Amino acid sequence: MAFAGLALSPSKQSAHGGKSGSIMNSVFFELCIESMDAAAAAVAGGADRIELCSELHCGGITPASELTAVDFRSLAIPVHVLIRPRGGDFVYSAGEFELMRGQVAQAKRAGAGGVALGVLLRDGRVDIERTRALVELARPMDVTFHRAFDETRDLGEALDDVIATGAESLLTSGGAADVLTGAKLIGMLRHQAAGRIRIIAGGGLRLESLVEVVRRAGVYSLHGSLSRRNGSASAAHNGHALEDDVREAVRLLNGEYRSALAPAFNG
Repeated sequence: MAFAGLALSPSKQSAHGGKSGSIMNSVFFELCIESMDAAAAAVAGGADRIELCSELHCGGITPASELTAVDFRSLAIPVHVLIRPRGGDFVYSAGEFELMRGQVAQAKRAGAGGVALGVLLRDGRVDIERTRALVELARPMDVTFHRAFDETRDLGEALDDVIATGAESLLTSGGAADVLTGAKLIGMLRHQAAGRIRIIAGGGLRLESLVEVVRRAGVYSLHGSLSRRNGSASAAHNGHALEDDVREAVRLLNGEYRSALAPAFNG
């Protein structure tokens, strides 16, 4: 069963691979997490990929060293590690950039499938040179340019700049506070990208608006922590709650069924 007015792409199996039209349009869900317990819930719930970070309350930073010391190859789905040495802006000093290089190398040693990163210039443009250097250092891992993109001065210009860095994916809320508000612009970015990069919609994603985001943006790649209205992501996802939420997100994204969402999901 597909969403009204939209035809779902054929298979989730094509969600992990190189650039192609089918890859760009495949159904894909990435869960943003802060612990390995949450990683187990992501696998059990049917997520395609994990983004591992710390301090989600401030948008996320690179996870603590004890997390990146884990051998990610033991997990059934790929793990991407957030490379962000601090909160705040995405203009980094020489020392911070060297720290990011070390974080990329550590993620690679841990068996991560990829990293999420991004560097900006002071004038609000993508720092193509330094981001490309991190992309090249990350190989053979995949690279997602994260929501630093949403802080750029011109999203259309920034999209072409991100593509020039060599990143495989772009995570964006369409420059808005959340993906539902920015969904129309995400769709415009997808059209501009024309298959040159995977557009992943992420930022403030909630289960009750997931289907509407897909309808408005025309993208089937989504990213979120699925935090609930009352409480932090970690507190709200004790026990089996996170696994249930991931399973619900995957089912909704695949159009398999429409269930009444619990009041806790209302945003």
